[in-house]
Amino acid sequence: MKFSENWLRSHVPTDASRDELAATLTAIGLEVEDVAPLGEGLDKVVVARIVECARHPEADRLQICQVDAGQGEMLQIVCGAPNARAGLRAPLALVGAHVAGMDIKAAKLRGAASNGMLCSAKELGIDADASGLLELPDDAPIGTPIADYLGLPDASIEIKLTPNRADCFGVRGIAFDVAAACGSDVIAFDATPMPALIDSALEVQLEAGGKVPRFVGRVIEGVDATLATPVWIAERLRRSGVRPISFLVDVTQYVMLELGQPMHAFDRDLLTGPLVVRPARGGEETKLLDGRKVSLDDDFLVVADSSQGGVGARAVALGGIMGGYDTRVTDATRNVFLEAAHWIPAAIIGRGRKLGLHTDAGHRFERGVDPQLPRQAVEVATRLIVELAGGSPGPVVEAVLPQHLPKPTCIPLRRARIARLLGVDIADAEVERILRALGMQVAAVADGWSVVAPSRRFDIAIEEDLIEELARIHGYENIPTTLPGGATRIAVASETAIDHASTRRQLVARDYLEAITYAFVDAQLLQQWDAQADAVPLANPLSAELAVMRTRLLPGLVAAVQRNAARQAGRVRLFEIGNVFHAAIGDDNPAPIETLRLAAAVCGDVIAEQWGQAARKVDFHDLKGDLDSLAAASGAALEYRPSAALHGHPGRSADIYRDGHCIGWIGQLHPRLARALDLDADVIAFEVDLPALSARALPRAGELSRYPSVRRDFAFVVPETVSWAAVEDTIRTAAGPLLRQIVLFDRYVGAGVEAGFKSLATGLILQDNSRTLTDREVEAVADEVVAALGRHHGIRIRG
Repeated sequence: MKFSENWLRSHVPTDASRDELAATLTAIGLEVEDVAPLGEGLDKVVVARIVECARHPEADRLQICQVDAGQGEMLQIVCGAPNARAGLRAPLALVGAHVAGMDIKAAKLRGAASNGMLCSAKELGIDADASGLLELPDDAPIGTPIADYLGLPDASIEIKLTPNRADCFGVRGIAFDVAAACGSDVIAFDATPMPALIDSALEVQLEAGGKVPRFVGRVIEGVDATLATPVWIAERLRRSGVRPISFLVDVTQYVMLELGQPMHAFDRDLLTGPLVVRPARGGEETKLLDGRKVSLDDDFLVVADSSQGGVGARAVALGGIMGGYDTRVTDATRNVFLEAAHWIPAAIIGRGRKLGLHTDAGHRFERGVDPQLPRQAVEVATRLIVELAGGSPGPVVEAVLPQHLPKPTCIPLRRARIARLLGVDIADAEVERILRALGMQVAAVADGWSVVAPSRRFDIAIEEDLIEELARIHGYENIPTTLPGGATRIAVASETAIDHASTRRQLVARDYLEAITYAFVDAQLLQQWDAQADAVPLANPLSAELAVMRTRLLPGLVAAVQRNAARQAGRVRLFEIGNVFHAAIGDDNPAPIETLRLAAAVCGDVIAEQWGQAARKVDFHDLKGDLDSLAAASGAALEYRPSAALHGHPGRSADIYRDGHCIGWIGQLHPRLARALDLDADVIAFEVDLPALSARALPRAGELSRYPSVRRDFAFVVPETVSWAAVEDTIRTAAGPLLRQIVLFDRYVGAGVEAGFKSLATGLILQDNSRTLTDREVEAVADEVVAALGRHHGIRIRG
């Protein structure tokens, strides 16, 4: 945000010097990046008029000018500016002035006397334009010191704003912070409503729901659009980094910079009512102010008029970003329709970037604009236009959806909480002064205050936000630096879970690298993973690509794998430990549910390139072995069941269970998803709830049996459609407490085994701690196992 120092001081008078003002802004969180002094030392520089010009007889590019500087006699000035001409009013540096780093003296140029210097904006130090003389309006009073006429000296101050301080995208928003820090008051702002002198109006219809809850417009007829922008407006714009264009456009820009509310001016005669604010229709095209014709999708919002065959048929502006070319104001405009609306950030974020646009309006709406400003902005712009360019205003038309506008809330502020968080006591009177200076409503209560923040400060929602305001205005330098008191208690790590550091070390030992990805992701990425159902959207995201909180680790982790693979990393093995977030259900404003997850993703060769073993691509069982090693550390017995997840490869993915509860997923990505993610290599991955995987029972000493174990081996003929996991589960259930271990030692398909079946050779180890098992007991267990397998799976003993 760039603004004029004098413009800021017109809203908040202060005795602070320029350096002190800059230091104060930085100290209260509005970091000053640059201060560019303008028009310093312009003594003896006045407004002058060129009466006549003649070509210099000795130089083609020079002219000899007779100049009226209001001193009673003509001054002869030799000038080389291409725009020097009779009748032009321009700054004149008299003899004795010091401009552009030189002292102005009477001199002769190619034999012609010159008694001063006509100046460009660059020579005056107020702009970078050195292409010609600074042209002043025809009514500029001759002989007036240029510093007085242009409001100099001044400075262009540029501050860097954090995303939460969108209220400071207007000079008046900055003024409240300066007033609070400097102990002064913000000057009352004149936004008196202009009475309607005509009945002309345009009906407005809102069809975008809560995305545009307020739209304000007004018709002004009989405006002189050819009027030159007054110098005081043009200079304030120029010193704020905005190039003056034309009077009507400059007024809307001026109001935006002063109040922070973007506006747009339409040529009323080129509009057909009613106006409709609606989502764009897929493939709809419109021509923007910069001359570009853009194709829109239904993610954009437009302002549409009712020409071209129906209500709201023609898009005449791209909502919250840029106006339309076909309805723009020009010098021929006589009737104007002013518009100011409240577009919520979620409706604007990322839309401009889709089209390669970055506008001042879009920049502000993406971060949030005061929802109460549109009417005030229209009133201020109306007054400027009518007072300067004439015209008759119609009634203000306001379309509003009050149910979608934020409601003011009372925030309790406890004095004890202030002292606890800041470590310093702030006097009650100072607390109230700071809060009121920031524009807040403050009411004393028993243990502190009840505070209502102004509508422009939508970043203030809880008690800690208010305390932060007190800290930055009271001054961080006034908060003493103290060490925390009291004894610290060392937390003892629980034995009921494997610590995360051990999990990290184990994965690193298995040749993985740890990755850290963003907790914010693109909603479209989650949609590709079928993981968007309960995603938590951000109220004020940094960009459209970081608009929702992740519901899984794998989308971000696999994206990291893809970036590495695209940069010729043939073997990639990454893991990540982090939280995922799911929307809570039930409460009005629930906090997201956070779950700690572990994910890993691999592609390429199973081992690094070497000469001792043949190269082999990593597969499902390699990653399963890594996961089983993690489970073994906690004593977890994992079960793998076929998965129906849409992102998993059919037949090459599984849901992971522990103690009957699904704790994650493992497998190869579905080819369709791999193509969408631009993956050339097969990616194998898993994601599990880390607390469920790491939980372990406290170790307890157990008795070792003094009696021998008994082993029975079987060769089962099993249908190919039956998994080993299902066979194992049935055996354990049927064998009962005597079963100590199951060993699968052979799998055979071929001669002697009919098609569609497989032979699994299995060993059952039985044992009891109190006695030696009898043959009858062993045979009873074996018979029950064989019978259960036959009943449940159609399995038989191989003959």
